[in-house]
Amino acid sequence: MNFRAEINVMPQKALLDPQGKTVHQSMQLLGLENINDVRIGKHITVEMEAENLEEATNKVEKACKELLANQVMEQYEYEIVEL
Repeated sequence: MNFRAEINVMPQKALLDPQGKTVHQSMQLLGLENINDVRIGKHITVEMEAENLEEATNKVEKACKELLANQVMEQYEYEIVEL
């Protein structure tokens, strides 16, 4: 079976996001009002083959924990769909 995982990796809420802060300030300079916060992260799409959804989930978890996200500084979430 073929699956696609849509993974979002974001800075932990408790940590400062310097990129987000810079973009937020720039938005204010552009006159974009009422924007309270900006956080910048990564979006990763992975297409894979797996026997079932459980195997696909295990592959995505391993990739996130060991490669895609620094769990000290980042959090991740994902959605897996069958193709």
